[in-house]
Amino acid sequence: MQRLSTVLTVGLLALGSASVYADQCETVKMADPGWSDIAATNAITGFLLDGMGYKAKVDTLAVPITFGGLKDGQVDVFLGNWMPAQQGFYDKFIATGDVTQLAKNLDGTEFTLAVPDYVWDAGVHNFADLNKYADKFDKKIYGIGSGAPANISLQDIIKKNDFELGQWKLIESSEQAMLAEVSRAVKKQKFVTFLGWTPHPMNVQLKMHYLKGGEKYFGDTGAVYTLTRKGYAQACPNVGKLLTNLSFTQEMENSIMAEVVNKKVSNAEAVKAWIKANPAVLDKWLDGVKTVDGKDALGAVKAKL
Repeated sequence: MQRLSTVLTVGLLALGSASVYADQCETVKMADPGWSDIAATNAITGFLLDGMGYKAKVDTLAVPITFGGLKDGQVDVFLGNWMPAQQGFYDKFIATGDVTQLAKNLDGTEFTLAVPDYVWDAGVHNFADLNKYADKFDKKIYGIGSGAPANISLQDIIKKNDFELGQWKLIESSEQAMLAEVSRAVKKQKFVTFLGWTPHPMNVQLKMHYLKGGEKYFGDTGAVYTLTRKGYAQACPNVGKLLTNLSFTQEMENSIMAEVVNKKVSNAEAVKAWIKANPAVLDKWLDGVKTVDGKDALGAVKAKL
């Protein structure tokens, strides 16, 4: 009788643990640094998770906080590991095994300093050209949020006086504030250099060119990876399978982001409209994936369209 009681107790504890694990997986904690592209890919993932019976919880966090959160288990997923721009964070968190780089979700990215077309036409094609026109630029480089890896690279350039930029100043602000400053400069045909990247609506909204010469800091072309906290794909294999399947294209992301900007709709609305127009993409994304209660995920997500 004692043995039966022990077996029952162990069994109930095991069931309880399984239930806790299931509960832990039902809410997927994601991070957004305030970037338009990650807002779009987070919205795609959120739409899929919702159709599968899960809940995506997205917190706006600076990149250093996101990596710390992944290491400490406070963040489950980050879709914005831009490489090689985040090489320093890769070395500190991923190479050490504290954070898992699960899958590549986008290829062929660019992320470096850019200038408007009239500045390019004036002869600024390279990082080394910037200081030739220092007075016209007011010795300012416009970056994104404080702590962003690209800003750290730019601060390193200034500190080392690379490209004779030692006397220049990095202006840190949000993505939206940076682009607002660039738009004001363009209207006045004023010289301005800023962090640009693709995919992003700026490539359609602005006549712009990417500068060469900064490959040591920003690479030539790159890729974006999906990160998870250590052991997440093993603890939540169904969500892990979805995240492994998820890959995006430049055209897809640019189309969704342009819809948000041009039609003033939410990312969720733009994502739903894009998937509704391109339902075949669901076959790959949901291959081998189930709903939270073990049913066919493809049918459940399509029912949400």
